[in-house]
Amino acid sequence: MKKTMTLGLAVVAGASALPLQAQESNDTMVVVGSRTPTQISQIPGTVWVVEHEELQQQLDTGADLKTALGKLVPGLDLAPQGRTNYGQNMRGRNVQVLIDGVSMNSSRGLSRQFDAIDPFNIDHVEVISGANSLYGGGATGGIINIITRKGKAGEPTLRTQAGVTSGLNDDDDLDYHLDQSVSGGNEHVQGYLGVAYRDNGRHFDGSGDEIFTDITQTDLQDNRSIDLMGNLNIVLTQEQSLSIGAQLYRSGYEGHRGVYFPHLNDASPNLDDAEIRDGYSSDRNPATDRKMINVQYHHSDLLGQDFYLQAFHREEEAKFNAFPYPSPNWRNPDYYEFRASQQNTKLSGIKGLFDAQLSDSVGLTYGVDLSREKFDADQIFFDRDVTNASGALTQREARSEDRYPSYRVDTVAAFAQADWQATRGLKLSAGARQQRMNVDVDDFKNVPGGSNHYDATLVNASALYDYGNGHQNWLRYSQGFELPDPAKYYGKSPDVSVSANPLSAIKTDQVELGWRYQGGGWTTQAAVYYAWSDKAVENAEDLSVEVVDEKKRDYGLEGAVTRYFDNGFEAGSTLNLVRSEQKDADGDWKKRDARYASLSSATAFVGWSDFERSVRLQANHAFDLEDDNDREIDGYTTFDLLLSQQTGFGKLSLGVENLTDKQYSTVWGQRATMFYSPYYGPEYLYDFQGRGRTYSLTWSHQY
Repeated sequence: MKKTMTLGLAVVAGASALPLQAQESNDTMVVVGSRTPTQISQIPGTVWVVEHEELQQQLDTGADLKTALGKLVPGLDLAPQGRTNYGQNMRGRNVQVLIDGVSMNSSRGLSRQFDAIDPFNIDHVEVISGANSLYGGGATGGIINIITRKGKAGEPTLRTQAGVTSGLNDDDDLDYHLDQSVSGGNEHVQGYLGVAYRDNGRHFDGSGDEIFTDITQTDLQDNRSIDLMGNLNIVLTQEQSLSIGAQLYRSGYEGHRGVYFPHLNDASPNLDDAEIRDGYSSDRNPATDRKMINVQYHHSDLLGQDFYLQAFHREEEAKFNAFPYPSPNWRNPDYYEFRASQQNTKLSGIKGLFDAQLSDSVGLTYGVDLSREKFDADQIFFDRDVTNASGALTQREARSEDRYPSYRVDTVAAFAQADWQATRGLKLSAGARQQRMNVDVDDFKNVPGGSNHYDATLVNASALYDYGNGHQNWLRYSQGFELPDPAKYYGKSPDVSVSANPLSAIKTDQVELGWRYQGGGWTTQAAVYYAWSDKAVENAEDLSVEVVDEKKRDYGLEGAVTRYFDNGFEAGSTLNLVRSEQKDADGDWKKRDARYASLSSATAFVGWSDFERSVRLQANHAFDLEDDNDREIDGYTTFDLLLSQQTGFGKLSLGVENLTDKQYSTVWGQRATMFYSPYYGPEYLYDFQGRGRTYSLTWSHQY
């Protein structure tokens, strides 16, 4: 089975359609580890591949994309369930998410990277765990590259999918989706066009109560999304090809239910006793809008080398919910003022890469990345009289102001990576990336802007040994970095001027020792790791960003094992044990603040399939977490069940998510209470609950 894989540059490589636990086959090619097509067995690092079939299996239980990946990829935290993926780290640190090599991350730390594509248009997902020096900022915890579906030569192929999900609690407790694609072509041109439509109703927790709206980062209740994606692959000559892809994506609130606050007009106004009611109307509703174009060129013999060139442009608008700000004194407010922001990002870039085979045993990959990112934001102030009279169910714009300082970030980076097959079993690799970023910040509310720049030099080195009997070991050192959010770092005070407070790259160093094995009905992969940095990025009480001059470290174990038995039976498990610590002013290592630290997690499953029908029972467990300030996050355990049957008119799947109807607070909900309460109101406003038991029926057919 041939497929197109892209990570940063256009690549065409053969790959077998294998499940995650069986992806170590020597002919499985990925580009996630080295930016060029490489067999997994040749990558000195922890690599996971989630094929579409396995991803779809999770989605058929009613899970969204980030939830499915959190259950499938060891090292990646379980998902927070709302629109945001805040805190869904990998190995305790930030993860960089890409679609066909185009980063969904930005300097502004908006956590909506998975609110970017409908899974219907995904072919497979490639993941590399740990700090990575080849991809620039944000990859301190790992890389997740989402590979979209591509057209193939042959007669037109149509694919239809439809499904419904409900917890059977209420008439509004209903989600449904309808998806359609067409693909085909000849030996010269192949194309794909897919459209996916989803409409969510209201969601209910394990007690049968309607889940309170997430007024902070917004959620996916009463949400509609449409993802329109298309691409063309043009074979120019025997050595040259051109691929053009485009996407329009919108995901936004379209409902009529909102939060009603009964005490806004009291002599001593407060946010107590709020409830969800019909009749909500606002001049700005939560939404994510993205437009993207991606052009890729490949020449297989330019100056005797493989040459790849990619140009891309992405525009994004992120809108938020009306949110109550206590004024003028948050401890004893005279009134509450509701506001809602819109934050806009534009990212353009060019990436060029040469891949040279210098000898039978030595290879060299080198290239240049250029990008420009622009950001601006405003916020609507709603009419206080209208808001108070309606209990915040009616929000009408009174005025608009800038929300954060606008800025521009220009990036120039060069990189090189060399591999040496020293012996038949031993492969050595080393590389470096030099990156320079210029940051231009505009004036903001009488706070002067300015310009500064910083340079980051990142290196990596590794050794991989193949024993020739299915076992492999590797030792790897790599660096990554993150940039403090310019929008939330500057503009808050004249004391934090741009010129006197230059941003600097916060480097993460990581070492990892890994092992993988395939044979005798087993597939396994595991790694122990240790990552450290000299600084940490945190939120102040008013949620602005500050850089803390304290050392931070994360260490742990991630792994997966699957055992294949006779007659189609299989069983397996994943494990993610992580510990996050930060050194205090006395030089002692303390548990990292629960608002930022990752939870350890584990999954286990048993399954059976005869290729016509299948069944899978899966358990998902998040461990408890407590920091040294006695902040706690309570873990939870849920179960999922999936049944599927192939028929003469397509595939039918019945999924049950949260089989035992577990009542629990999501990890994001527990963190949100720490971030927002009591500063912005009582805890119950922000304690976002997990969804109770749901039933999903999905039909899909390819013809």
